[in-house]
Amino acid sequence: MTGFEDLGYARPDTDREARMGVPEVVYGPGKTVEQIVGVVRSLLAANDGPVLVTRLEPDAAAAVAAQVPGGTYDRVARLLVWRPATGREFRLVVASAGTSDQPVAAEAAAVAAALGLDVHELRDVGVAGLHRLLAETGELQAADAVVCVAGMEGALPSVVGGLVGCPVIAVPTSVGYGAVLEGVTPLLAMLSSCASGVVVVNIDSGFGAAMAAHRMALRLAQR
Repeated sequence: MTGFEDLGYARPDTDREARMGVPEVVYGPGKTVEQIVGVVRSLLAANDGPVLVTRLEPDAAAAVAAQVPGGTYDRVARLLVWRPATGREFRLVVASAGTSDQPVAAEAAAVAAALGLDVHELRDVGVAGLHRLLAETGELQAADAVVCVAGMEGALPSVVGGLVGCPVIAVPTSVGYGAVLEGVTPLLAMLSSCASGVVVVNIDSGFGAAMAAHRMALRLAQR
C-alpha cells in the first residue's frame, strides 16, 4: 500500500484526505496543462472531497476545465475547484485592509469556502480609517477565526487581535511602497504584534491562511 499514485512526472498523495480531511491541493504555476489534468484526475478518482488547483491563470484554467468536467473557476482568487464542500459549522471572517489586498483575501475566502467553511468577507477595513473596522466589531466577535490580510505597515491583525478572543491568522501582502520590501515589512510587523497569540502565514499566502482555518475546524469537528 503506497498511499500515492506514480504518474511518472508526479506522485499525487492519494492518502492525504484520510490524514488531513482534504485531498492534496495542486499548486498550478510551473505545471503544464497536461500535468495538472493528470494529477486532478488521480485525486478525483482516489478521494471523495474537494479537489483544488491554486494560482491558476484564466487560460490555463479554461484548458484544464475543458478536459476535466465539473470544475468551477474563480478568476479573482485564481482557484479551480471540483466537488466543493458545504455545511461545516465553522464561521470564518476574512478581513482585508485595502482594496489592493483583495486578490490575496479572495484566495483565502475562496479556498476556505471550497473546503466548506462558513465564510464572511469584510473588505477595505484598514486602520487608516479605524471607524470602518470598529463598525464591524459584532461580525468579528461572532467568528470562530479571523483571517486578516494587510500590506503597508501590517497593523490590521494587531487591532483585530485586541478585539476578539478567537484565533487570528495574519496574512502579510506585498502591497505598498518601497519600504514595504515586497511584504517583508508587514510580515515582521505581524510577527512582532503586541496582540498575543496572533499567528502569521507567508507573504501573499491566502491559501495558507485558509488551510490553517481548515485545520482548526477539522479538530473541532473531530472533538
